Amino acid sequence: MIRINLLGAPKPKNKRGASPAVTLEIGEPGSPKVKIVLVLALAAAGNWWYWHQLDRQSRSLASKIEAAEQKNRQLADVKARYLEREHEVENYKHRVDVIDQLRASQSGPVELLNTIGDTVNSTEAVWLNSMKDLGGSVDIDGMALSTDAVAMLITNLQKTGHFKNIEIKETFQDQSVKDLQAFEFTLSCEKAKS
Repeated sequence: MIRINLLGAPKPKNKRGASPAVTLEIGEPGSPKVKIVLVLALAAAGNWWYWHQLDRQSRSLASKIEAAEQKNRQLADVKARYLEREHEVENYKHRVDVIDQLRASQSGPVELLNTIGDTVNSTEAVWLNSMKDLGGSVDIDGMALSTDAVAMLITNLQKTGHFKNIEIKETFQDQSVKDLQAFEFTLSCEKAKS
């Protein structure tokens, strides 16, 4: 059996007057007590090493989380500015689209008048008295020297491509004009979708 003196004082030869020394008996080198102490010491050392590794990883992860949160706050500010700019761009784009739409609708009546004016000017013996734009259709009142001139006007209006259905509402000979043969007519023209 092995004895270890933990006090470090020499063992007195005389057992009577000496103070008792603390001794730890472990046992013989191959005994189960030595093996258990050795296993416990190795387990404690392994546990300490594993705890140290986990603690180091924990501190490393905590610092990485803090850096990521700081980066996230910076990116959140950038994202907020980006979304604000994108909203401004959408508002600007909407305003430009409204202005373009207003300009297009502003020129609509001008194009209609130019088309009808050019068509009447290219048709002989036809004059217009009035024209009413009813949204989806146009009513035209006029005078012609013959029914053939009215038919030619209808053909020329169809050729423009701005009208799809052109119908004669009425036509009659004007009795108030004595020197000429004059016909008054009313046409209904349905606008073609553009």
